[in-house]
Amino acid sequence: MRIEILCTGDEILTGKTINTNHSHMARRFGEVGLTMHWGTTVGDDRESLVEAFRLAAKRADAVIVNGGLGPTVDDLSQEVAAQAAGVDLVLNEDWLARMEDFYTRRGRAMPSNNKKQAMLPAGSEFIDNPVGTACGFAITIDGARFFFTPGVPREMRRMIDDQVIPRLLKMSGLKVVTRLKRFHSFGVGESRADQMLDGIEKLVPDGTVKLGFQAHYPQLETKLAAQAASEEELDALLAPIEAGVRERLGNFIVAEDAQSLEGVVIDALVARGGTLATGEMYTGGAIAARFVPKEGAADPFLRGVVSRELSQMHDAVGLGAKAEGAGLNAETAMALASGLRTQSGASHALAVLIELDDGADRIEFGGTINVGIADEAGTIARTARMLGGRDWVRLGATELAIDCLRRRLQGLPVDERIDFEKR
Repeated sequence: MRIEILCTGDEILTGKTINTNHSHMARRFGEVGLTMHWGTTVGDDRESLVEAFRLAAKRADAVIVNGGLGPTVDDLSQEVAAQAAGVDLVLNEDWLARMEDFYTRRGRAMPSNNKKQAMLPAGSEFIDNPVGTACGFAITIDGARFFFTPGVPREMRRMIDDQVIPRLLKMSGLKVVTRLKRFHSFGVGESRADQMLDGIEKLVPDGTVKLGFQAHYPQLETKLAAQAASEEELDALLAPIEAGVRERLGNFIVAEDAQSLEGVVIDALVARGGTLATGEMYTGGAIAARFVPKEGAADPFLRGVVSRELSQMHDAVGLGAKAEGAGLNAETAMALASGLRTQSGASHALAVLIELDDGADRIEFGGTINVGIADEAGTIARTARMLGGRDWVRLGATELAIDCLRRRLQGLPVDERIDFEKR
C-alpha cells in the first residue's frame, strides 16, 4: 500500500516551526510495517491545498493530512477536503455537543468560531479526538482514502495510534499484531549501546524483530519493533530479546516503555512510604520540576531548594554556621543532603552542586558535578566531570542526579562510570 503524509501550515512550510509531526508519523508507520512513499508540505493556501490533495490522490492509496482542523480562518482542511471530494460541509451535531461540554466543564463559553470544527464533509467517517476540540475524519477523494488529523502533537499522536494505524493496517491487508518495546537508558551512548547489543537480533532468527536507537541527550531510547499473528506470539518472540537487552544494558536502563526515570523514582519512594527533598545549584530547579506529579499520581515530593549561592543553600537547610570554608565538593554535597533531610523531614534527600569551569575559551570547557544523597542508611556521594557547554552540563547533571537516586533506591552501584563522563 502506498502512503503519503501531507502536512499543512505556513509555519511548517516557512520553517518557523520544526515539523516533528511528520517524523513521528513516518516512524510509527514504519514500526508497524507500513511503508511511506511520499511526504508533502503545503502552506495555508486554498488553491495549493486542492492541487496537493488531487496530486496525492493520483499516486497514493492512503493520505494522512496533518493540520488545518482548528477554528481560525487559516484552518482550511475541512473546506478543501469537501471541495476536492465534491461534497458539502455538514454539521456534526454530536461533535458540536462534545465541544460545548468541553468548554462548559472548564467554566468557559465556547467561542462561536469553534463551531467550524464540527463542520465535516458530507459522507465522511468521523475519527474521535478524546484529548482536544479538533476531531478527525476520513473521506475518499478520487479513489484514495484521506485521513485528517489535528496539528497539536499530543492530539495527533493519540489519534494516529488509536484510530489511524488500525485503519491503515486493515486497508493494507496486514493481518498482524504489532508492538514497540522501548528501553530508556542513561549513561551509555548510541555507538556503545550498538556494540553492547551486537548480534542480539539473532535471538529471533526470522527477522520479525527489528532493533533501533533514538538518541535524545541525555537519554538513549532502544527500540524493539515486532510483528506477529497474535499477542501470544509477540510475547514469545520478544521474551528472549527483551531479556537479552536487559542483561546487556544492565544498570544503564532507567525505565521501559511509557515509564520515565523520575516516574521510576517516584514509584520506588511510594512503595516504601518514602518522601523526597532536593537541593540544587545551577540547574535552575530542573530536578524539582521533574518530580511534579501527573494528575491522580502519588506525590512524595516535600521540598525543593534552588540557589546559585552555596551560602544560601547552607542557610536554607539550617547549616549556615558550617558554610564558611565549604567548597563545591562531595563532602559538602553530602552535608547539604543530610541537612536537607533533617530540615524537611523527608526520608530521602538529594543535593546537587555544579562547579562550571572559568572562561568560555577553554579547549575542554565543562563542569564538575557533586551529588549527595541522604537516607535512613546514611549518606553517599557521586562526583563526575562532564565536558561541553553550560546547558549540556546542566542537562547531564540533572539526569545524573536523578539516576543516582534511582540506583540508590534499587540497591545498584551509584558510582558506575557513564560515557558522558571525563575519564
